[in-house]
Amino acid sequence: MCYGKCARCIGHSLVWLAILCIVANILLYFPNGETKYASENHLSRFVWFFSGIVGGGLMMFLPAFVFMGLEEDDCCGCCGHENCGKRCAMLSSALAALIGIAGSGYCVIVAALGLAEGPQCLDTFGHWNYTFANTDGRYLLDTSTWSQCLEPKHVVEWNVSLFSILLALGGIEFILCLIQVINGMMGGICGYCCSRQQRYDC
Repeated sequence: MCYGKCARCIGHSLVWLAILCIVANILLYFPNGETKYASENHLSRFVWFFSGIVGGGLMMFLPAFVFMGLEEDDCCGCCGHENCGKRCAMLSSALAALIGIAGSGYCVIVAALGLAEGPQCLDTFGHWNYTFANTDGRYLLDTSTWSQCLEPKHVVEWNVSLFSILLALGGIEFILCLIQVINGMMGGICGYCCSRQQRYDC
């Protein structure tokens, strides 16, 4: 297989995943499309950790662009070996993938904590609090309790959906970056590509 082509495919995938993470995180600030809850600080504390914007989003662009940069086949050789520069590039892509692992890991952890704690909402007693904070996430399986949150309307569904999306996207990013660590190491050790005939498009 061609290690460079695999890295480029991973890079393109990470860009789209990062964009989706950023969009999902931004939507968390506007339950039901309303802005007042953000300005009144009535959102889950984990929304303010910017896990989708920073971790699953911006931090993912660096490794993604590094991977896509391997598309250039003009790497300089060294010591009389044409593939030496390409091998170094593949090894450096493995290091960039570690940044992606850190960012996606952060996204996954924060999303999981956000799901476990639940949203901040106005309960039936007229207080703003974390109604499901002490349920250890069991409220996720008992949808009949979600009606305890009166405001914002459908905030539980909103938070569960978007944090679940961030959890899934971050998990996929983590797996892709982990694959690239292995791919980069193999490409650096075994060579950029076995032969030009084995280079295939994604």
